[in-house]
Amino acid sequence: MSLLTDTLLPAVHLTAVTRSYPGATGPVPVLHGVSVGFPQRALTAVMGPSGSGKTTLLHVAAGLDKPDNGSVFLGDTDLAACDERALTRIRRDRIGFVFQQFNLLPMLTAYENVALPLRLQGGRRVRRAQVMEALAQVGLADKADRRPSQLSGGQQQRVAIARTLVAEPEIVFADEPTGSLDRGTGRQIMELLRDTVDRAGRTVVMVTHDPAAAACADRVVFLSDGRIVGRLDHPTAEAVAHQLSVWER
Repeated sequence: MSLLTDTLLPAVHLTAVTRSYPGATGPVPVLHGVSVGFPQRALTAVMGPSGSGKTTLLHVAAGLDKPDNGSVFLGDTDLAACDERALTRIRRDRIGFVFQQFNLLPMLTAYENVALPLRLQGGRRVRRAQVMEALAQVGLADKADRRPSQLSGGQQQRVAIARTLVAEPEIVFADEPTGSLDRGTGRQIMELLRDTVDRAGRTVVMVTHDPAAAACADRVVFLSDGRIVGRLDHPTAEAVAHQLSVWER
């Protein structure tokens, strides 16, 4: 695993971030003054009870959602200060996403799904060798002409990871990437995300509920009621499960 120390500069840093959503009787607060950094070239897992604000934290960190207050920096770029056009460009060129539901376009082949981010980067020529290399990295070069309906859930998730990595993002955000997979396939997905950090030098921030998946991370950040309540470096599945039991009491 990557060496993890507090001297590593954060790829993303949130300071005093608050976020609420409209409710029937007024705003419903979700994040309460969250300050946290996600180190470069490391895999960080975000865990906590259902409704603790994990996905909201991920969306704010990724520029998918703006905080009510506070700052969010991707490197030296203040995402909270960017307009929607700038955010779209940043999400296209610097950030990658892996979601539990894969979000593949059903009418496109695996190859075409993976090539899509490159086509969306204006003026960038799509090289077949680059797309095929991304598919090969996830073990699916022989499935390039298959559509999502012809692939298993684990294969679809691997295509989604290849689609994310082909654009060479600075940071990859993954929201429950193993949540809908069996344990064996989930382990393969975690090995891919771990390899993304160790071999490609990328940064990965992942929301998960699975202690076994979190044990693949360099650091686990625990969230409860919209607040950071703990951190565990170099986690094991047993240590993660114990911490979750403490925060969920």
